[in-house]
Formats: sequence, structure tokens, C-alpha cells
Amino acid sequence: MRHNTRYAVCGITGDPAPSAADVQITRVLRDAAKIIDIDLLDHVIVGDVKADPRSMGYYSFRESGVL
Repeated sequence: MRHNTRYAVCGITGDPAPSAADVQITRVLRDAAKIIDIDLLDHVIVGDVKADPRSMGYYSFRESGVL
């Protein structure tokens, strides 16, 4: 049975590039979600557009191919 659950945590940072801790927690969340049969749709880091070298203001692990 697939669960249709969404969960979001938001914190605004400067540059939204993921830290080593962000990458690690994404892996932990992905693995935990698999165990309990939940789709991890994305992990998004929201930042300041002005501090983002890509001028996007966010980083999506899904769009980056990590998830």
C-alpha cells in the first residue's frame, strides 16, 4: 500500500547549495522512506536568490538528480 503523504520543513538560508549534512540527511530520509513504503518526492533547500550563484534561490535534490 502506497501512502500519499507530504511533509515539508522550511528554513531560509543564504546560499541554498547543500552542505554535507544536507546530503547525508537526504540519504537517511530516502532510505527510511523506502523501509516504510513512502515516496520521498524531494528535499528542497530555500535560500536567498541574491546569495545563490545560480540565481534560483533554491536547491532541489530531485531536479539535481540526487533523488
